[in-house]
Amino acid sequence: MKKHNLLKFTLLTGATLALSSVLIISCNDEKKSFEIDLTDVKEQYKADETVSLVIANPKNDAIDSVAYTANGKRIGSVKGNAKFEFNLQGSKFGYQEIKAMVYTDGDSSEATARIEVVSSVKTQLVNFEVVNTYPHDTESYTQGLEFYRDTLFEGTGQYGKSTLRKNNYKTGEAYKRISLDGKYFGEGVTIFNNKVYQLTWKEGTGFIYNPDNLQKEKDFAYFKDVQGWGLTHDDKYLYMSDGSEKIYKLDPVTLKEVDYINVYTGGTKVKSVNELEWIDGKIYGNIYQENAIAIIDPATGAVEGVMNMTSLSDQVKNPSRDVLNGIAYNPKTKTIFITGKNWDKMFEVKIKNSFQ
Repeated sequence: MKKHNLLKFTLLTGATLALSSVLIISCNDEKKSFEIDLTDVKEQYKADETVSLVIANPKNDAIDSVAYTANGKRIGSVKGNAKFEFNLQGSKFGYQEIKAMVYTDGDSSEATARIEVVSSVKTQLVNFEVVNTYPHDTESYTQGLEFYRDTLFEGTGQYGKSTLRKNNYKTGEAYKRISLDGKYFGEGVTIFNNKVYQLTWKEGTGFIYNPDNLQKEKDFAYFKDVQGWGLTHDDKYLYMSDGSEKIYKLDPVTLKEVDYINVYTGGTKVKSVNELEWIDGKIYGNIYQENAIAIIDPATGAVEGVMNMTSLSDQVKNPSRDVLNGIAYNPKTKTIFITGKNWDKMFEVKIKNSFQ
């Protein structure tokens, strides 16, 4: 897992940093000189904007029609070289690879360009107060944390040390635990439909357990070659992070990808999204190596709020502590439990201001 600092300033201030997007143009027919005219094309667009596309034609060749695609999906066509308006409404955040197929007198040529769709949401700083502090096992390299039936489940990592636990959160002690095979590095955990799901890091394998006795019921293979980081759920789907800016929506039965979002704060993609928790319709995500929790719109990937957790990290005394990682929402108390890898403390916090 590599360190990224994309949120160091953007999330905590709500500022938008410009990305160095590169517009790429090509033409596969040397006899023609068609390009996408970039005169009025920007590098970044918001999802409610429209991109005006037209073909640059310096030799004034006769053009019959132009067909446009974006990320491999047809978006429309025009007769001749009329201007095409590409409405970005509903587009995912991230890069849109635009291809124009130019048809001329029985021949065709291709030109391409790239734009980036970014968030228009202003990230707000979300304040909180600590209502309780509890001990946390300093041997616990926390990777997943979630309440279920008033019990705090915790998944831990590291090769040869990975576990799944049912904890007494008030004492920090595990009253039930199992160990993973030493070849697995445990990652995110969530409980859905009375099943415990646990990811592994690089092994492409996850596990399903009985929540009562932690007996393993099933292994499952990832839907594609990705790493396993964080895991949470709403009332229908699982949501999985892989250490990039992506969060995947998964069918909990087939464990196949249904959809995905790219996480953005303003004009900047947010990489290293780690441990996840679903709270009141939003995804709360730790950002690896940052003392920040991003509050993410699960429909779009827009970071709506951020919690600066530096004040909690400063209170952790264990010299072998690692980074902030671990978010669990207790629906009965409407409070959030926060810890980190090998931290000696777990903090119960309550949000003070609304960011809606």
